[in-house]
Parts: sequence; structure tokens; C-alpha cells
Amino acid sequence: MNDGGQRRLLARKLDELGLAGEFSRRALKDLGDTFTLDEILAAVGTAIKQLPAGDQDNETLARKILALAQSNYEVQFAPGSRLSERVLFPMTPSQSNGIEDARFVRFTNDDGTHSYCATYTAYDGKLILPQFLETADFLHFKFITLNGSAVQNKGMALFPRKINGHYAMLGRQDQENVYVMFSDHLHFWNATQLVLEPRFPWEFVQLGNCGSPIETEAGWLVFSHGVGPMRKYCIGAFLLDRDDPTRVRGRLREPLIKPNENEREGYVPNVVYSCGSLLHGRRLVVPYAMSDYATTFATLSLDEVLAAME
Repeated sequence: MNDGGQRRLLARKLDELGLAGEFSRRALKDLGDTFTLDEILAAVGTAIKQLPAGDQDNETLARKILALAQSNYEVQFAPGSRLSERVLFPMTPSQSNGIEDARFVRFTNDDGTHSYCATYTAYDGKLILPQFLETADFLHFKFITLNGSAVQNKGMALFPRKINGHYAMLGRQDQENVYVMFSDHLHFWNATQLVLEPRFPWEFVQLGNCGSPIETEAGWLVFSHGVGPMRKYCIGAFLLDRDDPTRVRGRLREPLIKPNENEREGYVPNVVYSCGSLLHGRRLVVPYAMSDYATTFATLSLDEVLAAME
């Protein structure tokens, strides 16, 4: 666990993952409220030495606790470094095959300050692990594990502010529908509510978000991705109520962006896909990937998109 890690938070994470018990209590008992990765490595190592020889169950627990600790860390770039030089590489076993689909959002805190948060998918070649990172200045990054029963699939995207006193996030628990989650803690998510199901042919196979919601006077605008016949990925949009984002106020019948003849061939063919957009005046700017071989962007009229909602 990185400097500034909290013993209470780690204990809660272990409990959420079903790793709490006598061994974990023994491993954590001598740690202070804040501790370093080296300190928890030493604590777990000491606890392992106290085990009877061949205690496979607790040795497995020890490996999982260490993997959790290693997944919570910080990266610091030099203040004078250029933005293009600040590259976040995989650092932990859970990220060994990639850090994927980071959905960044500028988040407004309760005191009016801002931070930049992202959910992303850690991939080790076999399993995916939804995780979280945050920064205030794009120099100092914190990598944090996400926990809770709702943290079980790709495509989580944080709303840019609290709603009715709670953090809110979009997610996909079943590989094909869109859910909204609420929580009192950024790193723990349990409550979910289904808000959108596939309705049109271009989204029958799978439906998800293309990044965090954008707040407009009409509601929360969410760009979506839909997968239809022949595994064709398209980008659409829907609108959620500003005060109650479990209510859908509109959606597009047809996709906004679909692969054209120049965007169909690539490492992952027949795909246009985005992880975040922004509103500049009354224009929407949508960066998107083309079949995983190149990136481009589209600009759209906010008013025209809202008018097309049904």
C-alpha cells in the first residue's frame, strides 16, 4: 500500500473481497494507520512465517492480500516534464497485460475544488479488474482498487459531481445493459439500478457507456456504445434526468457514429469506440478509436443531438 494508505480502508477492502479472518488480522495488527508497501510486505511475510508448514489456504490468502496491496500505489512525475512524457505503464501483476479504457472526468468536490478521476480495466491476460485512479495536477497519480458487489464488469464511468449527496456512477453488471450505482465512498460500490436495456437492432448484442455523463440543462447526456449484428460497434446517446439519473428522459433511435469504409479494418475490426467526450460551448467533441488502429474525433451540435432524442 502506498504512503498515506489507511489501515481501516484496507481492512474494509479485505472484508469486501472475503479475505478478512484470523490471518489478515494477524498481518495487519502491527501496522499503523498509514503505512508503506514495504511495511505491509514485511507484515504479511512475518505472518506467513508464523503459519504451520504447508498451510496452503493461508498462503493463498497472503498472496491475495499482497496483490491487493500492490494494486494501490502512486506515480509521481517531475514538475518540469512535458505532458506527452507522462505515460502510465502497467506496474502490478493485475495490470501485466494492460491498463485499458480509462474514462477520465473532471470531478467537482464538495468544497468546490476539482480533481480528475478515471475508472479503468486492469488485465492480467486472464481476468479483468475494474480499478480507479485520480490526480489533481496530472503529475501525481493515485491508483486505487474498487470494491463492492457492483464492481464486476468493464465500463464504469463516474458522474462529474455528487447527486443528492451521493457519488454516482454508470456501470454494466451483466454485459448488455446500463446500470446506475450510488455510494457514499468513491472506492466501494454495491447498490445498482437498471436504467437502460437494448431496444434497437444496432445495440441488441450489447449496450454500454462511452464515458462519463455530460451535464446539460436538459439532463445528463451519455454517449453510448452499441453492438449489433456482425459484431458492429456504433456510438449512440441517451439522456438521464439531472436530479434522478435512474430516469431516462430520451435516447437516439439511430447511432450518431458508425464505422465507415475507412474505419472498418484494423486490429479489432468494425469498431468505433470512445471513452469520453466534452462540451465546448454548444458543440460536443467526441474523440473515438477506429478499429483499434487509429484515433480521430467528431464534432456535433448539442442542440441537434438533444432534438433528435425520443
